[in-house]
Amino acid sequence: MTRFTQAELEAARDRLVPDVVAGGLRVLFCGINPGLMSAATGHHFARPGNRFWPVLHLSGFTPRRLEPAEQRELLSYGLGITNVVARASARADELTAEEYREGGRLLREKVVRLEPRWLAVVGVTAYRVAFDDRTARVGPQERTIGDTRVWVLPNPSGLNAHWTAATMAQEYARLRVAAGE
Repeated sequence: MTRFTQAELEAARDRLVPDVVAGGLRVLFCGINPGLMSAATGHHFARPGNRFWPVLHLSGFTPRRLEPAEQRELLSYGLGITNVVARASARADELTAEEYREGGRLLREKVVRLEPRWLAVVGVTAYRVAFDDRTARVGPQERTIGDTRVWVLPNPSGLNAHWTAATMAQEYARLRVAAGE
């Protein structure tokens, strides 16, 4: 993996990480926002300690562990990635409630346009703020966006110590089963 200086990572704050999307996906995964490493590389969940890619494989969504640079391969499995907030930051707690709410509005528009079967928001706190649902828990939600069902998944950040890779993989696998093979 390419090593970046702190100055290079900070300079990446203004870069957008392109969505990996297509119409009619089985699952559109939605991160909170890009980290600085993701902004620097242009790849989602690029920080080495992030467990998204290992958990995606452990849960059975992918036949092997993909690297962030291989993110476009997700489309061949009917999967995609976007974010609630496009702005990169070192930590999600740098985002404002207004950014989350506006990101939720834009995300709903994107989901209506792309019509995935499932929207999977990775981070219950981000979901609660973006969709004004203070009681949401990990798992399937009552809310739909058009015909798209919504599932909240645990945040795969290494900072989320409440969930291990194994317990996250179990929750992701529940979604995989619900989304169909």
